Amino acid sequence: MPAVILPLIEAAPHWPPRGALVGLDLGTKTIGVAVSDPDRRLATGVTTIQRKAFRADAARVIEIAAERAAVGFVLGLPINMDGSEGPRAQSTRAFARNFSKLTELAIALWDERLSTAAVERELIGMDMSRARRAEVIDEHAAIFILQGALDRLSKKL
Repeated sequence: MPAVILPLIEAAPHWPPRGALVGLDLGTKTIGVAVSDPDRRLATGVTTIQRKAFRADAARVIEIAAERAAVGFVLGLPINMDGSEGPRAQSTRAFARNFSKLTELAIALWDERLSTAAVERELIGMDMSRARRAEVIDEHAAIFILQGALDRLSKKL
Protein backbone atom coordinates (compact mmCIF):
# COMPACT_ATOMS: atom_id res chain seq x y z
CA MET A 1 0.00 0.00 0.00
CA PRO A 2 1.43 3.42 -0.91
CA ALA A 3 2.43 5.78 1.87
CA VAL A 4 0.12 8.62 2.83
CA ILE A 5 1.20 12.15 1.86
CA LEU A 6 -0.18 14.76 4.23
CA PRO A 7 0.62 18.12 5.79
CA LEU A 8 2.89 17.71 8.82
CA ILE A 9 0.29 17.79 11.62
CA GLU A 10 -1.98 15.38 9.75
CA ALA A 11 0.91 12.99 8.98
CA ALA A 12 2.16 12.83 12.59
CA PRO A 13 -0.52 10.37 13.81
CA HIS A 14 0.66 7.93 11.12
CA TRP A 15 4.08 7.68 12.81
CA PRO A 16 4.79 5.75 16.00
CA PRO A 17 5.45 7.91 19.10
CA ARG A 18 9.23 7.34 18.82
CA GLY A 19 11.51 6.92 15.85
CA ALA A 20 13.68 9.00 13.59
CA LEU A 21 12.31 11.13 10.78
CA VAL A 22 14.19 11.82 7.56
CA GLY A 23 14.03 15.38 6.24
CA LEU A 24 14.55 16.13 2.55
CA ASP A 25 15.32 19.35 0.70
CA LEU A 26 14.56 18.51 -2.92
CA GLY A 27 16.62 20.60 -5.31
CA THR A 28 16.79 20.25 -9.06
CA LYS A 29 20.35 18.89 -8.95
CA THR A 30 20.68 17.61 -5.38
CA ILE A 31 18.70 16.30 -2.44
CA GLY A 32 19.75 17.46 1.01
CA VAL A 33 19.17 14.79 3.66
CA ALA A 34 18.84 15.23 7.43
CA VAL A 35 17.66 12.86 10.14
CA SER A 36 16.26 13.35 13.62
CA ASP A 37 17.06 11.49 16.80
CA PRO A 38 14.46 8.86 17.83
CA ASP A 39 12.88 11.32 20.29
CA ARG A 40 12.48 13.88 17.47
CA ARG A 41 14.23 16.73 19.24
CA LEU A 42 17.25 17.42 17.03
CA ALA A 43 17.86 17.33 13.28
CA THR A 44 21.31 16.40 12.02
CA GLY A 45 22.69 16.54 8.50
CA VAL A 46 23.44 13.26 6.78
CA THR A 47 24.45 13.93 3.17
CA THR A 48 23.70 15.61 -0.11
CA ILE A 49 22.64 13.24 -2.88
CA GLN A 50 23.60 14.23 -6.41
CA ARG A 51 20.41 13.63 -8.38
CA LYS A 52 20.59 11.10 -11.19
CA ALA A 53 17.29 9.39 -11.91
CA PHE A 54 14.23 9.15 -9.70
CA ARG A 55 14.62 5.42 -8.96
CA ALA A 56 18.28 5.78 -7.97
CA ASP A 57 17.59 8.88 -5.86
CA ALA A 58 14.62 7.23 -4.12
CA ALA A 59 16.60 4.04 -3.49
CA ARG A 60 19.37 6.04 -1.78
CA VAL A 61 16.83 7.91 0.40
CA ILE A 62 15.16 4.62 1.37
CA GLU A 63 18.58 3.11 2.15
CA ILE A 64 19.41 6.05 4.45
CA ALA A 65 16.01 5.72 6.15
CA ALA A 66 16.61 2.00 6.75
CA GLU A 67 20.12 2.64 8.14
CA ARG A 68 18.64 5.16 10.59
CA ALA A 69 15.57 3.05 11.45
CA ALA A 70 13.39 5.96 10.32
CA VAL A 71 9.62 5.85 10.74
CA GLY A 72 8.67 8.67 8.36
CA PHE A 73 9.71 11.43 5.98
CA VAL A 74 9.41 15.22 6.00
CA LEU A 75 9.69 16.87 2.58
CA GLY A 76 10.23 20.59 2.29
CA LEU A 77 7.42 22.09 0.19
CA PRO A 78 8.61 25.31 -1.50
CA ILE A 79 5.52 27.48 -1.30
CA ASN A 80 5.64 30.98 -2.79
CA MET A 81 5.55 33.97 -0.43
CA ASP A 82 1.92 34.66 -1.43
CA GLY A 83 0.93 31.13 -0.42
CA SER A 84 0.57 29.83 -3.97
CA GLU A 85 2.39 26.81 -5.34
CA GLY A 86 4.70 27.19 -8.31
CA PRO A 87 6.61 24.68 -10.44
CA ARG A 88 9.02 23.71 -7.62
CA ALA A 89 6.15 22.85 -5.27
CA GLN A 90 4.48 20.85 -8.05
CA SER A 91 7.77 19.01 -8.61
CA THR A 92 7.98 18.21 -4.88
CA ARG A 93 4.41 16.91 -4.87
CA ALA A 94 5.21 14.73 -7.91
CA PHE A 95 8.32 13.36 -6.15
CA ALA A 96 6.20 12.61 -3.07
CA ARG A 97 3.53 10.82 -5.14
CA ASN A 98 6.13 8.65 -6.91
CA PHE A 99 8.11 8.08 -3.71
CA SER A 100 4.97 7.02 -1.83
CA LYS A 101 4.71 4.01 -4.14
CA LEU A 102 8.12 2.79 -2.90
CA THR A 103 7.58 3.08 0.87
CA GLU A 104 4.88 2.57 3.44
CA LEU A 105 6.30 5.25 5.77
CA ALA A 106 4.06 8.32 5.98
CA ILE A 107 5.32 11.39 4.12
CA ALA A 108 4.75 14.85 5.59
CA LEU A 109 4.91 18.06 3.57
CA TRP A 110 6.31 21.05 5.46
CA ASP A 111 6.33 24.66 4.26
CA GLU A 112 9.96 25.51 3.63
CA ARG A 113 9.61 29.16 2.62
CA LEU A 114 12.93 30.96 2.90
CA SER A 115 14.81 27.93 4.26
CA THR A 116 17.63 28.13 1.72
CA ALA A 117 17.91 31.91 2.14
CA ALA A 118 18.09 31.55 5.92
CA VAL A 119 20.74 28.85 5.67
CA GLU A 120 22.72 30.89 3.14
CA ARG A 121 22.79 33.86 5.55
CA GLU A 122 23.89 31.59 8.38
CA LEU A 123 26.72 30.08 6.33
CA ILE A 124 27.87 33.52 5.18
CA GLY A 125 27.83 34.60 8.83
CA MET A 126 30.16 31.70 9.53
CA ASP A 127 32.52 33.18 6.90
CA MET A 128 32.21 30.06 4.75
CA SER A 129 33.56 30.32 1.20
CA ARG A 130 31.12 30.34 -1.71
CA ALA A 131 32.46 26.98 -2.93
CA ARG A 132 32.04 25.34 0.49
CA ARG A 133 28.54 26.84 0.86
CA ALA A 134 27.57 25.28 -2.46
CA GLU A 135 28.69 21.88 -1.17
CA VAL A 136 26.68 21.98 2.07
CA ILE A 137 23.70 24.30 1.41
CA ASP A 138 21.18 21.55 0.58
CA GLU A 139 22.12 19.37 3.55
CA HIS A 140 21.85 22.41 5.84
CA ALA A 141 18.51 23.35 4.26
CA ALA A 142 17.30 19.80 5.03
CA ILE A 143 18.40 20.30 8.66
CA PHE A 144 16.55 23.65 8.76
CA ILE A 145 13.38 22.09 7.29
CA LEU A 146 13.41 19.05 9.58
CA GLN A 147 14.21 21.08 12.70
CA GLY A 148 11.33 23.44 11.92
CA ALA A 149 9.00 20.45 11.58
CA LEU A 150 10.30 18.90 14.82
CA ASP A 151 9.79 22.19 16.66
CA ARG A 152 6.23 22.42 15.32
CA LEU A 153 5.48 18.82 16.32
CA SER A 154 6.74 19.46 19.84
CA LYS A 155 4.23 22.33 20.18
CA LYS A 156 1.19 20.34 19.05
CA LEU A 157 0.97 18.35 22.27
